[in-house]
Amino acid sequence: MKILPLALAQFIASYAATNMNVAISTIADDLGTTITGVQTTITLFTLVMAALMVPGSKLTDIWGRRRCFVLGLTIYGAGALLAALAPGPGLLLVGYALLEGIGSALMIPPIYILVTALAKDSTARARGFGIVSGAGGLGAAAGPLLGGLITSAFSWRASFGLQVLVVLTIIVLARNLPRTAPEGGRFDGIGAILSGAGLFLLVLGVLRTNVNGWQTTTWLLIGAGVVVLALFGVHISRAKNPLCDPKLFKDRTSNLGLGTQLIQWLVLQGTFFVLSVHLQQEQHLSAIETGVALLPATVGMLVTSALAGRFARKYAQPTLIRVGFVLTIFGTLQQPVGLFLLGAGIGIMLTASVNVVQSRWPDEDQADVSGVSRAMSNLGSSFGTALVGSVLLGAGHPYRAALTLLVLFSTAGLVLALFIRSDGEPRRG
Repeated sequence: MKILPLALAQFIASYAATNMNVAISTIADDLGTTITGVQTTITLFTLVMAALMVPGSKLTDIWGRRRCFVLGLTIYGAGALLAALAPGPGLLLVGYALLEGIGSALMIPPIYILVTALAKDSTARARGFGIVSGAGGLGAAAGPLLGGLITSAFSWRASFGLQVLVVLTIIVLARNLPRTAPEGGRFDGIGAILSGAGLFLLVLGVLRTNVNGWQTTTWLLIGAGVVVLALFGVHISRAKNPLCDPKLFKDRTSNLGLGTQLIQWLVLQGTFFVLSVHLQQEQHLSAIETGVALLPATVGMLVTSALAGRFARKYAQPTLIRVGFVLTIFGTLQQPVGLFLLGAGIGIMLTASVNVVQSRWPDEDQADVSGVSRAMSNLGSSFGTALVGSVLLGAGHPYRAALTLLVLFSTAGLVLALFIRSDGEPRRG
């Protein structure tokens, strides 16, 4: 039962990242904004999480795991309540993108660290990661369907109200989580600013393609982001108390696992976004009809997420990642009949990639690697929505072009997975 609040927290954070897609048109009409405006809010939510995930992970050690987890839930719940009551797009952005994003960055890193603390051995840890990752996949998959049902039966605001209720439940359940004494220490403010600013500029540059296309301003923003992230790399290699240990970026297996995580969430968010927009704008389906149309993908993710623990015990993690990418590619190419394969493929990969990265490092590095891992996943989500959104505004056949782009990314993920070793031995030192 102790793992239940952790799984629920991961579920609600993943649900928040996908449930708005089916209500894009409804929200835009209700708040007097545009599809691009709502897309910007969705992208900023995942961007804020990505930018603050590593600092949030470090604060987990400084403030204590359970305290950081509950604080994150409280901020998240306040953001959901504000979004539910928002009279316009401005407060929706503050509540959903900023407060929920900040809350997620504080509550998600402790989830994976606490799973490690609760596990008695490597088998129990793999099972715990499977449950939590499966809950994340379930939340992402259930987002379109559940969001569509709630939006059609009540309103899009009720979906945020549901999040408030779930968060309150998690806070009550969190009383059973183990207390850990804060380790204290200095917080690397410079590193936090550099990492956050670099990620923000990078994704903002991609997001600007929805307005300006791939023009000079876009490339300047992307270039600035790359430069700032390079400065972050230099800083943590020299700092006495770095935001995260630079050795985390020097392990080949871990880096490949992080790369597959980024691509998986890019494909997941990008696919749900492009299909949701296509079904609502071109096929003129309602929110509930869009959710039902995406049901095969939801079922595929539910089935494979539920079997994640069994798969992890029976097959090597790199093998699961490779199979997942193959299924995802075939599913994307066979739209709309391939939705089940697409969902099944993504569901298979999510837990396996987390296991590859988290299990690669010893206990004392779990806080740092958890933050980096979650940052990569949320960065992928941001890229998925931003890149696909820019393609959908193009001429010709934007729907086909967007799906083709997602297939290319899935193929790149498969190539990365081919180089991941199956030894599974943790790196020491």
